[in-house]
Amino acid sequence: MTETYREVEGILFIGDPHLSSKKPGRRKDGNFSATVLKKIEYAINICNERRFVPCFLGDMFDDAVEKDESLKTKLIRILRQCWTTPISNVGNHDKVNDTLTDSDTLAIIAESGVLNVCTKAGAFETFKIGDKIVGLGATPYGQSFPTDARPFFGQVDQIVWLTHHDVAFENPYPGSVAPQAIIGCKLVVNGHMHLRKNVVRVGATVWFNPGNIIRQHVDAIDHEPAVFALTAKGSLEKFVIPHEKIIFDLTGKLIDAISPGEAPTPESNKDFDSAFVNLLNANSSMEMAKSDDGSILLEDIKDKFEREKTSVEVQDIVLGLLSRTVKNEKQFIAEVKV
Repeated sequence: MTETYREVEGILFIGDPHLSSKKPGRRKDGNFSATVLKKIEYAINICNERRFVPCFLGDMFDDAVEKDESLKTKLIRILRQCWTTPISNVGNHDKVNDTLTDSDTLAIIAESGVLNVCTKAGAFETFKIGDKIVGLGATPYGQSFPTDARPFFGQVDQIVWLTHHDVAFENPYPGSVAPQAIIGCKLVVNGHMHLRKNVVRVGATVWFNPGNIIRQHVDAIDHEPAVFALTAKGSLEKFVIPHEKIIFDLTGKLIDAISPGEAPTPESNKDFDSAFVNLLNANSSMEMAKSDDGSILLEDIKDKFEREKTSVEVQDIVLGLLSRTVKNEKQFIAEVKV
């Protein structure tokens, strides 16, 4: 029996969109969700013109359960415009539990028929790109990537793997894993980390992190949003996503990098006194427009934690109060604890 493959001219890797009805604190968009949707549509248009298959690297949504129904409809409408069905890995923001479930918004998008989603580590799909058969594997966030990719595929010319992990492309940091040689795998493309990283080669395996198509935090101010296509030539072709260079409100004190993979190493903490009350009385977080996600007040809180060497226990209490206000407790605490 002859196997059939999707015949495409390449795979377009699209970094985490973090689509959300809530605007990140320092962005100046009048309509943040519209900005993200335009970037997704731009990538889909590239695929339609060049016959690439769109491949999202994870974190399609910023919240696993997006409340805005119209936003889901608009995304479905854009994905349906693609000449071939897009595909996606699963990121940490896409799921409430360890694996994607029916209650997660990404699962709803997949069930609509406009997106194929990889929910379990292993072979995802096989494509014919030019005269080569390319096997695409994927490892969703929280699952392990293989040491040998060959057993997942039959006869293919090359294997590409998707990951959504903290990978130590440059300096190792807590929780990161070192890039490793994966037998039989030519290229690993990683999501999750918001800024582009230098390519790393380990043995015969090349690791690449293109970074997000949307800049959420100030540490990404110089990041150039772009998507990258693996073409029939076997090389990566870059497409810059149109973006506004000056997109952040830089009023007041700024904190250090907060994007995944950029966080500073935690320091030991001492006791803390009345941080939350004091911060509510401070003016710095009130000097700019109110944020949808509480991130401006959070910047002041983090700054005081660092100055006062606040204990982890007290941080938990203070962040718990703030997180309940923005109704995103679990994810909020996990991402911002210093």
